[in-house]
Amino acid sequence: MSETFSPVLPTLRDVARHAEVSLATADRVVNRRPGVRPATIKRVEAAVRALGFERHAGAAALARRESFRAVALLPLGTNPFIERLADELVAAARLEGLRRLDLAVRRAERFDPESLASAIRAAAAEGRGVIAVGLDDPAVLAAIDAAAEAGLPVVTLVSDVPGSGRRHYVGIDNRAAGRVAASLLGRFAKAGPGEVLVLLGSLSLSDHRDRLDGFREALGERFPDLAVRWIVEGHDDAERAEAAVAAVLRTGPAPAAVYSAGAGASGLVAALAATGVEAAVVAHELTCETRPLLLSGALDALIVQDPGHEARSAVRVLMAALTGGAVSEDQERIRIEILLPDNLPK
Repeated sequence: MSETFSPVLPTLRDVARHAEVSLATADRVVNRRPGVRPATIKRVEAAVRALGFERHAGAAALARRESFRAVALLPLGTNPFIERLADELVAAARLEGLRRLDLAVRRAERFDPESLASAIRAAAAEGRGVIAVGLDDPAVLAAIDAAAEAGLPVVTLVSDVPGSGRRHYVGIDNRAAGRVAASLLGRFAKAGPGEVLVLLGSLSLSDHRDRLDGFREALGERFPDLAVRWIVEGHDDAERAEAAVAAVLRTGPAPAAVYSAGAGASGLVAALAATGVEAAVVAHELTCETRPLLLSGALDALIVQDPGHEARSAVRVLMAALTGGAVSEDQERIRIEILLPDNLPK
């Protein structure tokens, strides 16, 4: 049996030994700090080349125990998934930030572009990095670009701002999530032609819009008997979702299937129950709101993402940007999971 060993990379201590200088002197030269004689600089630089030493900005920051102040912006409201995400961000800043990240979690009006843009500008002025649940709007894009141009990394979380200067997006492939929803509803809905109602938080949210696009695309490809007839916006609020869905149900035929692409599933279920509509229903996220609905049969399935993984990923990506560290794309890929009552975690 053969074994493979990773090569031992040269350290700064190796450079100092090779150049016959102190570790502190080698550190000054490698990090371009003053106070070293030209002849000594040449010796250290020659040692760097001879050994193939590579400076790692993240290691340098770690050695200095440099700390960072950053701000995470999450939406206002009562969305249980966002509440869980807030808790996970606090925990991730403590664990993944190696106690070097001072992360303030603040709330912003997600559905008001000017308010969110103002919050991003304020967050950028307060800290050295920003994590934000995005809104696809020119004002928000401009605020992110301004922060990026000032050298502050911005990480979008859950909902992206495409085309902006953000450093990284952390979240699921929402187009794929919409396709999954279509595949599930195509199987759960009664056979024959039928019409579908889609509940979104808002069409201005890129994640919800991508879910809708993927949903329509997959229905057309695989279940042409089902067609999207109604698209309503509930602003991720149960009461607003109930009112919006009830208004549709009072004026038209009953839908064969319902896709809740945002939050507010309890309001959706209440509207269906009040009008006696029996439809296949697929929603998003496992929360204190959706768990009992899935167990009771009011929801047929949930499409979920792990808020803990997302929070840890957002913090890791931000810390990498702040320290010059590397990002593992595979580690930061947020995966989609389907939950039924049979595999619901306790």
